[in-house]
Amino acid sequence: MPLPSRTLSIAILTTGLSLTLSGCMVGPDYDMPQAIISPRFKEAPPPAGWEKANPYLSTLPKGDWWRVFNDPTLNKLEEEVSRSNQSLKQYEAQYRKARAMIDSVRASLFPTLNGKFSFNRNSSGRRTPSGLPESPHTFVTTTNTWATGPSASWTIDVWGMIRRQIQQQVASTQANAALLANMRLSYELELASDYMNLRYQDSLIDLYDRNVRLYLHNLEILNNQYAAGVADPTSIFQARYQYESTQASLSGARVTRAQYEHAIAVLTGHPPADVTIPHAPLPFTLPTIPHFIPSDLLQRRPDIAQAEREMESYNAEIGYEIGAFFPQISLSASYGYSGNPIQHLIQLATRTWSLGAAANETLFEGGARSAAVREAEADYDGAVANYRQVVLKALQDTEDQLSNLHYLGDQITFQEQALRSAQEAVTVSMNEYLAGTQIYTTVITAQQTALQYEEMRLQIQQQRVISTLRLITDLGGGWNRSKLPSKASLQTDNPFLPSFIQKDKN
Repeated sequence: MPLPSRTLSIAILTTGLSLTLSGCMVGPDYDMPQAIISPRFKEAPPPAGWEKANPYLSTLPKGDWWRVFNDPTLNKLEEEVSRSNQSLKQYEAQYRKARAMIDSVRASLFPTLNGKFSFNRNSSGRRTPSGLPESPHTFVTTTNTWATGPSASWTIDVWGMIRRQIQQQVASTQANAALLANMRLSYELELASDYMNLRYQDSLIDLYDRNVRLYLHNLEILNNQYAAGVADPTSIFQARYQYESTQASLSGARVTRAQYEHAIAVLTGHPPADVTIPHAPLPFTLPTIPHFIPSDLLQRRPDIAQAEREMESYNAEIGYEIGAFFPQISLSASYGYSGNPIQHLIQLATRTWSLGAAANETLFEGGARSAAVREAEADYDGAVANYRQVVLKALQDTEDQLSNLHYLGDQITFQEQALRSAQEAVTVSMNEYLAGTQIYTTVITAQQTALQYEEMRLQIQQQRVISTLRLITDLGGGWNRSKLPSKASLQTDNPFLPSFIQKDKN
């Protein structure tokens, strides 16, 4: 016949499940608050005529946003970030820990089953009373006691406290997943920025190297003229100063370039000695910026998704704290055998069993439960404020980059015009000096001005490239909320899992 322990297990499971299913989840259900957001970006260029909203990142490679620059070296380095960046691995471990905690909390929905097997050896003795015919003796009795059997206990989640804890942990895990995505995007941006700054230094090195050779050539001409008696010593000293100071600027650019290369190596998880990046100029062609709208940020930015998931987590905490006002109901059962000797242990005469139910309610605790609810409500209100502030900051960041690209585009146009004028002034002053109508100081001044204007042109282009990088990442870099792990994936389907847990899949 079936074991009675199995019958008891089925009985306690059925009773607990019926109580749980008939119970409720106390506390407020989550309703996502509205974000503070504008219908359009103030600094965005108006679309040409009417056009359907086209989210910017729909045109980017999914997850590989840096590929819009068509730079194979950058592509290779960015792939190393996700694979080898050690700081990113820390956030990935933090996410896995949060995911494991879901199973830890969910385990409280089920009964705790224990099995035992024990053995005790006891002895007792007595002495025959004096005055009897027999001489007094001591009699010692030794007994062995064997016991075995299962026991079960279950705290029934009648009020949904455990389910609120699960809801809280699932939302918190989704927030951790969004944090991981946000940090990955942050490190990708940091690497791309360092890479473009390195390319800026490469362009400066080219500029300084070209001018060093030019100034050396001028110095040689002046030395020849001085030897012929047609140049004064002051011109030679001025030319030598110009040549040597530009050499110093060239060395400074190489120092800065090396530092960026070292930073890139660490970001990709390698020692600096293992990474050498070939020389290449700063790109002057930028990706086209399509039309997009502010509401895209709510779906595209992982930091906004993280803040939103934290709101649901804190909302579930309120329900958990409210559940403390209600009695906790628990069931218990045990079944076993106890006797001696062991060969006769599993017999009806040695069987023991018990069933029990208990309800525990705190009658007075000095207002601690009410304070806990108020604390949870304050946490939720803080999470709502944080969510709205994150959205506002995202709007600010995007508006900043849009205005940067707008005005930097105008600035570089004027700067290029000024540079052409300065280069023409260098040509004219040199011709006048060779003709004997100008002193060499005029040539040096014109050359220094032209060099400064070209340095400024490179700096403006560097700012345009960095603003483009930041705009792409401010818009999520191809990420969207669909990449968050769903509640269903975080709560693995289990045939023993009650249906009220499996129904919340979104």
